[in-house]
Amino acid sequence: MSSGGLGGVGHGADSVPRTVFDRLEQFYDAVPRDASRTEHFGGLVLFVRDGPGMPFYARPRLDWDTEPTATDIGAVRTRQRELGVPEAFEWVHERCPVLRDIARSVGLSVLEAPLMVLDHSLLPDPSALSTAQIRFADPAEPGFSTDLGESRAIASLGFAAGGTDIGAGGSAERDATVRALSAGELADERECAARGGRVTAIAQTVANGPVATGTLLRVGDVAEIAGIATLPTARRRGLGAAIAAALARRGLAVGADLVFLTAGGDDIARVYRRAGFRRIGTGCIAEADAQRS
Repeated sequence: MSSGGLGGVGHGADSVPRTVFDRLEQFYDAVPRDASRTEHFGGLVLFVRDGPGMPFYARPRLDWDTEPTATDIGAVRTRQRELGVPEAFEWVHERCPVLRDIARSVGLSVLEAPLMVLDHSLLPDPSALSTAQIRFADPAEPGFSTDLGESRAIASLGFAAGGTDIGAGGSAERDATVRALSAGELADERECAARGGRVTAIAQTVANGPVATGTLLRVGDVAEIAGIATLPTARRRGLGAAIAAALARRGLAVGADLVFLTAGGDDIARVYRRAGFRRIGTGCIAEADAQRS
């Protein structure tokens, strides 16, 4: 068992090898670089996207030798407003514990999310968690664009109604929410998927078609599972855990030995524990209060 899989490692941050947090930091720093340029503000780095797609965030510099300050945060926020992008910051609390209180002191809202790593020995087969069919969007297939459009629609509806409770928003709302990707977005998605850097999973049922989705992002031997969402009408059926397990298996199959995710809260973390993930720390996401309303 690789140390990246946390086999035999306790569940608290104090028992996690420091190399695990080091590898996560290197991953977070590497993911945006193919599609962005960097701007440095003291102990922080802001990733500025060069082309189409969701804007990136700011985070502590990988090569930092001084801790980020309130002045650094203020300078980044000013630059983010100039660029017209969200005032967003992400970091691992165990690697930069001072930043949480500093962010709050300057008026940012900080989400403390469970940071979870896969224990290889506990990874179940997705079919043990849900009867839905799970497939991966194939960049070589003509339906790739349709798959991504439906995946984004599911994510939009799922995240708009956060949590795990069953609610309104099913297949009809999904179909009404689907938007075609721009040529630039589709080209970026196709290129990234073709080289193995991004995998989109879709769970579907005979009655309702695509009902849940999630994405695997990989850099070398580290992979993050992100964006898991289920249509509100299809919740409480094991879909989120099944998507996580399917993507974790895909990550291991393509060479990752450290697979992790950040849950939106303790209730959602319980879902991922069923897929073999265990909490090792806290991922912090800070935003301006107005962005959370």
